[in-house]
Amino acid sequence: MQLQALDRIFIALSDPNRRGMAERLSRGPATVKQLAEPAGMRLPSAVKHLRILEDSGIVVSRKAGRARTYSLQPAALTVIADWVRDREAALNAAFDRLEAAMREIPEEEP
Repeated sequence: MQLQALDRIFIALSDPNRRGMAERLSRGPATVKQLAEPAGMRLPSAVKHLRILEDSGIVVSRKAGRARTYSLQPAALTVIADWVRDREAALNAAFDRLEAAMREIPEEEP
C-alpha cells in the first residue's frame, strides 16, 4: 500500500506544472485561477493537473460558493520523506560495510 502511495505522489510531481502548483500551495491556499496564471495555463488544464495532485493526496480542495480553493497536505509528503530516509539508511549501511572491509585489508608498506 505504501509503494502505491509513493508511486502516485512521484507520478503527480513528475510534471513541472504540478510541482509549481505544489510549490505555490506551500505558501498557502490558492484558487484555480491563482494556480493557473503563473504557468500561463487555461483553467480546464489547471483543473486536470489539480485533480491529479488531489488524487495523489498532495492537495485538498474546498468549494466556497463558485470558487474552489486548494491547500497543500504536507502529511502526504511524509511518504517521500520515509522513502528517502530508508534509502539513506541503506546507503549508510553499505558505506559502513565498505569501511569495515577496507580496515581488514592489510596496509602496504612503502
